[in-house]
Formats: sequence, structure tokens, C-alpha cells
Amino acid sequence: MKTIKGPGIFLAQFAGDAAPFNSLPAIADYMAGLGYKGLQIPSWDARLFDLAKAAESQTYCDDVKGMLADKGLEITELSTHLQGQLVAVHPAYDAQFDGFAAPEVRGNPVARQAWAVEQMKLAAKASQRLGLTTHASFPGALAWPYVYPWPQRPAGLVEDAFDELARRWKPILDVFDENGVDIGFEIHPGEDLHDGVTFEMFLERVNNHPRANILYDPSHFVLQCLDYLQFIDIYHERIKCFHVKDAEFRPSGRSGVYGGYQSWVNRPGRFRSLGDGQVDFGQIFSKMAQYDFAGWAVLEWECALKHPEQGAAEGAPFIAKNIIRVTEHAFDDFADSGSDRDLNKRIMGF
Repeated sequence: MKTIKGPGIFLAQFAGDAAPFNSLPAIADYMAGLGYKGLQIPSWDARLFDLAKAAESQTYCDDVKGMLADKGLEITELSTHLQGQLVAVHPAYDAQFDGFAAPEVRGNPVARQAWAVEQMKLAAKASQRLGLTTHASFPGALAWPYVYPWPQRPAGLVEDAFDELARRWKPILDVFDENGVDIGFEIHPGEDLHDGVTFEMFLERVNNHPRANILYDPSHFVLQCLDYLQFIDIYHERIKCFHVKDAEFRPSGRSGVYGGYQSWVNRPGRFRSLGDGQVDFGQIFSKMAQYDFAGWAVLEWECALKHPEQGAAEGAPFIAKNIIRVTEHAFDDFADSGSDRDLNKRIMGF
């Protein structure tokens, strides 16, 4: 069995224009001081990382890795959540998602998609140069506006949407395969891949591509009332990335899963800092150990109430406490009396 690596932390929610969050060396010092050992880097944030340079320059990648190693840190994964989202955008969301793209392709959905595809391919090459074997991303969404339809969906609409989603992603997955890197798609409401059924629909259409895998985040399953422990039992072979994020769901007589268009503070389902929600992390880390998850436990801090710096400070010891150092031998080995085939036959009377 393998022991999970960690604690790691996703930097996207912390990056900013003020020190120490405005450069990779400064934010690395800050997070190392809190006890983190790994950083998941948002590849779109030029304050922290130059994705195009990383894809073409081994020297740049070696310098980044060396700088982090000097601080006792590793890169857990690169993230392309924003670029992956733009691989597939329903027209209803064009205006909202335009801000995710480079300025020169905004207002042009065709150019924006081509830019996003190229970004994904750069991420595959950069990951390979950095010695990474996993990558975190979103798949995008074409069918999401029809998740709870009225009027009813036209026959075949969902199937056509998933066919197109697979058509767009198959060449990207092939580039990741060429570079020896798995994509962990975050299974997330707002994405077409938002539960096990939809992941299977996609996986079938990309011919069970070996690089099409899962970023597991239990918080999104709590808010869907999905069994997040059984999900690990079913899909553990495809789980390659792990966001450690807490959540709670407390429905009332006034609001439930859909949230009533309320703010995050007032929704029945909301994200919380680690230990403040309802997620059973003891069972999750046990199942991850049981199934030999070899990746990183990475905090994604999102909370409707707590300050991010408090959440980050509390997150590292929380993850460290839950990581199970797996045993190298069975607990009852001390009582082993030895065995051979003749002894087995005598025990069973034949």
C-alpha cells in the first residue's frame, strides 16, 4: 500500500497583487511556513507561473522546481481549471466566461476555444518538463443549462452534447498521453461531468481513454446529496487528484439543493473550511489508503465564513492528521505459526 502525499494546497484562492501572495517565491515561503509540502499551481496566473515558457524551456522548469525544493516544497499538479472550462462553453455563458480568456480572444468564441485547446496542450508539455504525472482541470459544459429542463429536452440533445465534448477533448487527451500525464477532471456542478453517471458517459465516448481521469472533491458531492464514499469504491482506479475541501448541506422548509438564488452564506449547501463541515474525512483517507491512492492530498480552501489565511493555517495540520501512514505488515503477523501445503491438508482433514 501507498501513503498519500501531503499536505498540499491549491494556490488559486490565495494569489493576489499584495505580498506575499503576488509571486511564487513569496507565496511558497508563506505556505511552507504553515507546514505545506506541495503546491498546486494555477497555470493561468502570470503572477505565479509562465505556462508557455514552461512548455518550451526545461531550464525554466528546473529553476522553478529548484526554487521550491530549497523551501521544502514540490509541485503537486499544474491546474488549468479556467482554460479547461473554455474548451466547451454553452453560448448562454459566453459573456461570463470571456474573462477567463486572454484579452485578444475575448468576444470571439471560436478563437477563445482554440486558445483554450492550445493552453491545454501547453500544460501537458509543461507538466512533462516538470516531472509531473497528473494534472487538474475542468472539462467545460455544453449540456449544463438543461440539467433540470423545462420545457423537456429535445430527444438526443444530451447525447449530442457529450459527443461534441468528447470530440473536443480526444485530441487533447492524446497530447497528454504522449507526455505521460493524466488529466484529473474535477467532477463539479456547472460542468457536464458532475457525477459518476456523466463521467461514464464521457469516458465511453473517448473510448475509455487512459488519460481521462478524476479529480475527487467530496464537497461537491455533499451539495448534490451523492454518496461520496461509495464514489471512491466505484471509481478509485480513475481517481488521480484529490482536493480536500469541506462542505455542509442543511436543507430547510424554504430551500434545498438548488439554493434559492441565495448568497453562499445563506444557501443550505455551502463550502466550509476543513473540520467545520460535514465531510467524513477519516473514512475518505481510509478509503484512499485502502485503494493505494498515490497522489497528493491538496487543500482547496473555499469557505463562506472563515478568512482564507485562517483556513490555510488550519488546513495543513488537519490534512497531516488525516494522512494514514500505511502499514507494511498485517497486525496479526505476530501470531503467524507458519504454513505449508501438508499442514493445510492436515488442518482440513484431507
